Amino acid sequence: MNSKTAFYILKRILLAILTVWIVITVTFFVMHAVPGGPFLSEKAISASAQAALEAKYGLDKPLLVQYGTYLKDIVTKFDFGPSLKQRGRMVIDIIADGMKTSVKLGVIAAAIAGVFGIVLGAVAALRRNKLIDKIIMVITTAFVSMPSFIMGSLLLVLFAITLGILPANGAARGGLVLPIITLSLYPMAYITRLTRSSMLDVLGQDYIRTARAKGVSSMKIIFGHALKNSLIPVITYFGPMLAYIVTGSLVVEKIFAVPGIGRAFVKSITDRDYPMVMGTTIVLAVLIVVMNLVSDILYKIVDPRINLE
Repeated sequence: MNSKTAFYILKRILLAILTVWIVITVTFFVMHAVPGGPFLSEKAISASAQAALEAKYGLDKPLLVQYGTYLKDIVTKFDFGPSLKQRGRMVIDIIADGMKTSVKLGVIAAAIAGVFGIVLGAVAALRRNKLIDKIIMVITTAFVSMPSFIMGSLLLVLFAITLGILPANGAARGGLVLPIITLSLYPMAYITRLTRSSMLDVLGQDYIRTARAKGVSSMKIIFGHALKNSLIPVITYFGPMLAYIVTGSLVVEKIFAVPGIGRAFVKSITDRDYPMVMGTTIVLAVLIVVMNLVSDILYKIVDPRINLE
């Protein structure tokens, strides 16, 4: 690794830290600015009991003091604090439990989307304007246009209710099949279109025509030159996509009752569980900035001609 690359990575790490800090700050103050509180939904709670709960969790202190304490705990102890609703449990433990399912769900869905998307995109590019190309483009356009909650609902009705071949509950045995399919369809369609467009552009380059004129085999041109150079836009998309899927699609996890981080995040918002909202937001932000950094570094591996600045 040369000094230029090292400086670029250091700069991106500092920008990533700044981004996460901005996310924490904005989320903290916006969340506390919303009218209401985490204990207003408690049944028949008295003013003194509410005051005692707020004092217990430090919510009676000035907002800037709470913000400073929260930042200090994160930096020094990586502590998101206790959940206000799941009494006796720490936020970091709840997130870790949810991530076990969300990571498995997301990694499998991302792998399926990446493999099938690249293969279908390459096939469509190599058979441009042929029947197979038109079929792939129609199907991927439909998947890109259809929101995940509609796709998930359709799959749920078809395979779980009508046919009864797959469970509707994500916590049941085999229950992750439908959520994985739902999560993978949109990114697979997007990667297919991205790969096709990029590969068509690469196939029209001068060096590809030169390779063909020199008698280089079609397989070597496709896999050694065209496909490899077509993956740069896919890598750009794949990093943030993986971070998004791993943290769990909120709607998909809700539809299929998947016990992942997304479901816990939705519940924390409705419950006004401040530490849980903050913890999951930070995890999502960190994953996204890290995957963006990894994607940028992979550019250099895929195409050494790219200069990191």
